[in-house]
Amino acid sequence: MSSTESPDTATTALPVPPAGPGRPGAAETVRTVNLPGLTLTVRAPEGRDAGGPGAARDREPALYVHGLGGSSQNWSGLMPLLADRLDGEALDLPGFGHSPPPGDGNYSVFAQARAVIRYLDAAGRGPVHLIGNSMGGTTATRVAAARPDLVRTLTLISPALPELRPQRTAVPTALLAVPGVATLFARLTRDWTAEHRTREVLSLCYGDPGKVTPEGFDTAAAEYARRLELPYFWEVMERSARALVNAYTLGGQHNLWRQAERVLAPTLLVYGGRDRLVSLRMARRAAAAFRGSRLLTLPEAGHVAMMEYPEAVARAVRELLDSEMTEVTADPGRS
Repeated sequence: MSSTESPDTATTALPVPPAGPGRPGAAETVRTVNLPGLTLTVRAPEGRDAGGPGAARDREPALYVHGLGGSSQNWSGLMPLLADRLDGEALDLPGFGHSPPPGDGNYSVFAQARAVIRYLDAAGRGPVHLIGNSMGGTTATRVAAARPDLVRTLTLISPALPELRPQRTAVPTALLAVPGVATLFARLTRDWTAEHRTREVLSLCYGDPGKVTPEGFDTAAAEYARRLELPYFWEVMERSARALVNAYTLGGQHNLWRQAERVLAPTLLVYGGRDRLVSLRMARRAAAAFRGSRLLTLPEAGHVAMMEYPEAVARAVRELLDSEMTEVTADPGRS
């Protein structure tokens, strides 16, 4: 536990869908964590202590981090599949999901990484198996590079790392970073229903939008409608998109590819063959940057493989966990 902070908890066209399709019977608990200048919503599978006192402690902690425009609900399909091995929690990053904007109004990748680090330090959950998608993958990379003591393994699903030649289908998302574009888009699409917006997002993010069940679609549309009513919705989108684009331009030790090279944790990379936001061609460069990494490519998946193919992603994560356990057993001096 950090000596400076202790959490105050209480139960209670975007690049990533605002909510996941969910799984039948996969109930969840949601709580808020209050830190100075920062309030985070944390989601976890219900019954995480069902195995008796200390059951969660018998499993290794994991933290799931969503992408731009997404929320902790993006992990509702994957978390239950790993619940027997991982004591998983998913964050709503500041300004997303049910987390309010940060007190300092900073949406940079550095600030998102600091939010994750502050939560882990305050909760005393590290080292964790850190799993991130899209912008959340960028954030997770920075956390792993800056605080290797907090990350046991790293799983990145379509991480938003710099591309010299981005796909044309990703350009409209990047345009959200231009001042005024998000406000203009909001005005031009003010007559769009939440259902129409959700279909547009799913078409962009899924390799096959038909994989979304009617129940899952209704959940995503209802969450979209709720968030459109938030007074800060478009501002958060614009400033977060701009921060991500700015992160792509950084040089020196802050360059994201340099950060990737500094990661010490065993890493799993997951890419989709039908990803319209992060090109599959980036998989080879990422595999070279993250030392000793594993690579899973899913030819039919889009940008959110953990939502489209949760079983395949869960198997790959299990293999990573098994390999990491083998390495620890072979090297008893490793902490």
